[in-house]
Amino acid sequence: MGNNIVPEKIQGVPKFAKEILRFCSITSQFILFGNIYDLFPFPQGDKYIPMNITQFIASLLTTYDNYKTVIEYIPLEGFRLLKGDEEIFTNLTGRKISDKIVFLLDAYETIEKFLVGDEKTAVLINFSSRLPEISCSRDLPDFLYHTFKLSININQKGNPPSFNPIIFLVEKENDLPPWYTVENPRIRTIPIPKPDFEIRRWIAQSLLPRMDEWASLNEVKKEEVIKDFVNLTSGMFAREMLSIVVLSKRENLSVREIGEATRRYKVGVSENPWAKIDKDRLNNAEEFLNSRVMGQEKAVKQAATILRRAFFNLSGSQFSRYSNRPKGVLFFAGPTGVGKTELAKAITELIFGSEHHYIRFDMSEFSHEHSDQRLIGAPPGYVGYDVGGELTNAVKQNPFSVILFDEIEKAHPKILDIFLQILDDGRLTSGRGETVYFSESLIIFTSNLGVYEMTLDGRKIQRVLPEMSYEEIEKILTEAIKEYFTFKIARPEILNRIGENIIVFDFIRNENVKKILNKMLNNVKIKLEEDKKIKLEISDNVQQIIFEEVTKDLSMGGRGIGNKLELLFINPLAELLFKLFPQEGSIVRVDRLLKREDRWELDGRVVS
Repeated sequence: MGNNIVPEKIQGVPKFAKEILRFCSITSQFILFGNIYDLFPFPQGDKYIPMNITQFIASLLTTYDNYKTVIEYIPLEGFRLLKGDEEIFTNLTGRKISDKIVFLLDAYETIEKFLVGDEKTAVLINFSSRLPEISCSRDLPDFLYHTFKLSININQKGNPPSFNPIIFLVEKENDLPPWYTVENPRIRTIPIPKPDFEIRRWIAQSLLPRMDEWASLNEVKKEEVIKDFVNLTSGMFAREMLSIVVLSKRENLSVREIGEATRRYKVGVSENPWAKIDKDRLNNAEEFLNSRVMGQEKAVKQAATILRRAFFNLSGSQFSRYSNRPKGVLFFAGPTGVGKTELAKAITELIFGSEHHYIRFDMSEFSHEHSDQRLIGAPPGYVGYDVGGELTNAVKQNPFSVILFDEIEKAHPKILDIFLQILDDGRLTSGRGETVYFSESLIIFTSNLGVYEMTLDGRKIQRVLPEMSYEEIEKILTEAIKEYFTFKIARPEILNRIGENIIVFDFIRNENVKKILNKMLNNVKIKLEEDKKIKLEISDNVQQIIFEEVTKDLSMGGRGIGNKLELLFINPLAELLFKLFPQEGSIVRVDRLLKREDRWELDGRVVS
């Protein structure tokens, strides 16, 4: 390029590169931090060549700003010539490029000879963040003192004049001591972010031609595939884009399957349980779910609809074809014990064949401000950093999961920032810097919001009652949820991400109690027969008494029914079995249920 360089006119280089070119004339040192281990596309004609950062900067300076020599210093390894004449290096320093240089002060002597010479030269100090760990007690302070003094005293060279700069490559901005950079106009700190849309496009243009079937695509299709790849890799590193292409070649995926290659890279496995769901089973989802969760027909129907939408990967598709949002989001609201958690387990079994793919977090355990670290892991330097987060670890191990966040209103508001990332971007960065993807997960929240209300004098009153109609309950709870997110915690954006996926559960009605009781009693019979080989028969009279007692108060839902059944029947049954002590293969018949003072008793006999 000519002497009068105009960085804005250079096409196809990142912003940080243009900043280096602009400030070389007035800045003697640069500190580049952030995404320093990535690949960067360097333009060559109408193509872009992916390079690591040292190769990229060397090509940038020699191509666009007439630098003759660019060298790299690597601690414990020595110097490497990136661009220029090796003979110049040898004549100037009396060393060979391959010579080992361990001590920083020895390295400084060589660096100084280059920078004060007549030729335009730049020196890159790589892995600068590791210098404190590998240097002796005085090496690093002395080295930094000398380079700091050099930043002030070094003169400009050339016509027009520019500096021979030192370029430090660090991981974080504060990896060099503050005294080195604060209020020194000769040192410029430049962040290097993850690749933006434009850079990912250049990378895609250089990588996709390496994939199978690229040559068979017409120009319109090529442009479409490039656009797909760029959108699918939003938030990813350029090196990850290269890894996706390498993975696709190893697994015989053509360029037409770049979406599948990206999915496999994100979740780490090729199998997709969503694609293996039995279509008939999903088509009859309501029947299966109703067999486990009784009396919640409307909630079951809404959940089944969202599952079918998830099967065809349509979640969030109205906003973008390239949505990485979770497969589905459900917000279960309603009184306690009505089947919210049970429906989450039933959905898990329906999708994955076992409810063990269900991951549950009790949000009452995350009520403190810093409890978000339990979910995503502690940041570097804090206790537990090496362990990772409970949520990120669980999803990384099994991305195909139903994730249940129970009683969401009990979580600290700071936790909601995590949910915002999951619902919006479908990904989460752990404390260790690892990106975990939720695009194959189903997210379920449960809440008791609106069921109870605290009065001004501190009393807790129930706002919804079993005698209310479902429509009344739905209206009260939905309004309470909206009020909570919009006004009480001022986080309407969370509610906006949940959308119309709020599902209100009804109280257990009398007409469903018998079904629930029969199911629970049947569980008792099966358990007794499997464990003790004893068959149990229960008279209609006993079942009727249990029904009448249970229906006196249904405010605690199915869990309350189970608790009463334990008191009315299971405890007396245990006493009866000890009294009769039947042998394996026996049949025990329960004839009567009686209340004696403050306890219930069963009468029964061994019939065979």
